[in-house]
Amino acid sequence: MAQVTRKDPDIVGIPVVCSRLFRFSSFYVNKKSKIKTAKDLKGKKIGSPEWAHTAAVYMRGWLGDEVGIKLQDIHWYQAGANEAGRIEKVELSLPKGVKLTRVADKSLSELLAAGEIDCALIARPPTCFLQGHPDIERLYPDFMGIEEEYYKRTKVFPIMHIIAVKREVLDAHPWVGRNLYNAFLESKRRSLERLLDPAVSRYPLPWLPTYGRKMRDLFGGDPFPFGIEENRPTLEMFLRYTYEQGIAHRHAKPEEIFQKGIMASVKV
Repeated sequence: MAQVTRKDPDIVGIPVVCSRLFRFSSFYVNKKSKIKTAKDLKGKKIGSPEWAHTAAVYMRGWLGDEVGIKLQDIHWYQAGANEAGRIEKVELSLPKGVKLTRVADKSLSELLAAGEIDCALIARPPTCFLQGHPDIERLYPDFMGIEEEYYKRTKVFPIMHIIAVKREVLDAHPWVGRNLYNAFLESKRRSLERLLDPAVSRYPLPWLPTYGRKMRDLFGGDPFPFGIEENRPTLEMFLRYTYEQGIAHRHAKPEEIFQKGIMASVKV
């Protein structure tokens, strides 16, 4: 979003979703901070691997939209997740009043375990949590139920990554975008067909096809949709969040970040 909202971006998006995950599981708190609900995060210290870390973007936006906690209500920290030294990958234009402290010599896991931050907002569990640190827990241990309710209410299924192509390639060969989209769509269709087949055990987990069909029905027939319209609520929310949080250079519309006309020529 930072790149494609520049004045003359050199890449263009293709509406193919590579990774998407709900992120209510991503709040890890130190019990000594006495955080029982998201409202208790107001005035606290929260760390994330990068300000433009996708999981953090969604959940910072959620805190503002649904909990009423503004960006300025938190002291934000940036550090590597489980190893020190991670740095921001894009330039930022932080909103006025936002306090962001970068820590180069410690990881979020170390900061959280030591009580130097109250919460880590992080995609993968911090090492201190995985190692069973007695003071570290998820804010939402029952995150699956919360995430299902959130989707049913908002139709937002957070997207972490999409496919992008160099603009010079699409300018010279416009068909590349449409063909790539078709190829990825067919790949996904085959993958879901294998996953949902009740007659063949392809994965070392019991009841996975049954669970997959349940998720298919919950998501209206496609548990992992590609395309613009199929993802409009998610895309519009993320474009707003990245602009409000000083990552995107302007508040763009979904159609602006993808190859023009690609969806007009592709049957979704």
